[in-house]
Amino acid sequence: MLNASSARKALAGFFLSGLLMSFLGAILPAWGYHLEEEYLTVGNFFLSMNIGILVAVWVGAWLLPARGVRCGLILATTLACVAFLSLALIPAVASPWWRIGGLFLLGAGTGFLSPSVFQILSTSYRHSPASTVNLAGTFFVLGCLVTTLLVGGTLYVYTVPSILVFLGLIPGFFAIILAKSKFDSIPVPPQPSLREALSDLKSPAAVLLSIILFFQFGNEWGMAGWLTLFLTQRIGVSPEAALAMLALYWFSLMVGRVAIQALLGRVRHGRMLLASGIAALLGCNILVLTNNLFGAAVGILMVGGGFAAIYPLLVEKIGDRFPYYHPGFFNGIFSLAVTGGLLAPWTIGIYAHWWGIRVVMLLPMLGSCVVIILLLITSLYARLTAIPEVKTDAR
Repeated sequence: MLNASSARKALAGFFLSGLLMSFLGAILPAWGYHLEEEYLTVGNFFLSMNIGILVAVWVGAWLLPARGVRCGLILATTLACVAFLSLALIPAVASPWWRIGGLFLLGAGTGFLSPSVFQILSTSYRHSPASTVNLAGTFFVLGCLVTTLLVGGTLYVYTVPSILVFLGLIPGFFAIILAKSKFDSIPVPPQPSLREALSDLKSPAAVLLSIILFFQFGNEWGMAGWLTLFLTQRIGVSPEAALAMLALYWFSLMVGRVAIQALLGRVRHGRMLLASGIAALLGCNILVLTNNLFGAAVGILMVGGGFAAIYPLLVEKIGDRFPYYHPGFFNGIFSLAVTGGLLAPWTIGIYAHWWGIRVVMLLPMLGSCVVIILLLITSLYARLTAIPEVKTDAR
């Protein structure tokens, strides 16, 4: 198991990763996009950040084994600091395309950060996948919550460049601390070759689980990225109220993951997955139909609470059936599924441009339906092939 120092560094890394990943969804009202219908521009913002993540993950595949975790963490935090400061220097009247470069750097920082902190948690993950991912996810969501509260609480108190400078100081502080820290040598978990990864396409279980992962990531990040614009333009709430609702989404996810941590050994995981999917689906339906803030709050609580359990339990299912799988690294079709899911906020921008802002909630609703159906098919397939459902009945 990890020593206390390594555990603190890893959890701090997940907190920072959440702060970076949630930034764009929180800053959009501060940049004034709640007043415009520039959905393609917003979608391109998400695309730029995701391209940065993909490039960094590709470079990190050879950088981490060669230079180690410390190099990856310092590079990640430095890039994030530079990204925030560069975004702060862009005038409000400048073309939105000037922000593309800063968001690419922010994505690159996130792309280097995630595999580095997951590498630190490799030992704990092998011992208890669901608990480790759930605990890491709790700190990740805490970072998302802090970003949203920080932007919402200072929206009309400080200028947007001041908010961005303050955000940039956080990864800058981490970079200084990390530069003075020492790290134990941690081997990178072996990853499958391209041929081995493609061989997973022959496994119905791998295909089903990767599709569930794709839709679940799309649901979570589509909701997080576009919730503030949906609430301001669809329901007519103020930017402050919309950011408060986004904070409620992150808070419900965090509380849900803390509660699930206590329930992992007491409740059958298959039932928990299905109940979570149904709760998320009902919450999306409420958000599609509501026209007031109270209905939005109820829907958000149900969606956040429902989403909280799905990813950790899904990672556990994948990890037990496919031992090479390790979150944060390239894992064949599972990483392709995660990549596709992260691109969901960009595709939502395209659909919103065609059909309006209401599609922001319709797509996660349809995605939740697909997740529920695929979970049932996966369970049925496991029974028909005499493969026991992973850690479901045993727990």
